[in-house]
Amino acid sequence: MRHQVAGKRLSRSKGHRIALRKNLMKDLFRHERIKTTKAKAAAVRGGAEKLITLAKKGNEAGEAKAVHARRLAAARLNDNEIVMKLFDDIAPRYVDRLGGYTRVIKLGPRLGDSAEMVILELVEE
Repeated sequence: MRHQVAGKRLSRSKGHRIALRKNLMKDLFRHERIKTTKAKAAAVRGGAEKLITLAKKGNEAGEAKAVHARRLAAARLNDNEIVMKLFDDIAPRYVDRLGGYTRVIKLGPRLGDSAEMVILELVEE
């Protein structure tokens, strides 16, 4: 039984799963829209929303807290260019929004293995 076990395993080892989530989040922030499976989108969506909230709080906080927030985001994304885009371009869009920064659009089954495909995108104001 998996009582109180958070997250999905996605049929991968721990290191592969962490790398997959980081890469999907980086692609989401870079392109602002990705096409993936429903399970992967569900695994990434919460982490992406938490990073956007972190960026919003870092932008409105003082200088020391802003630096700390950028370092936390850099530790989770491992890409300074994406961190800059997150704090400078993406977070200011959602200043008045309390949550729900991403949207999942269903596309239907994939031809090869019938996996449910979706588009995960950032919501535009």
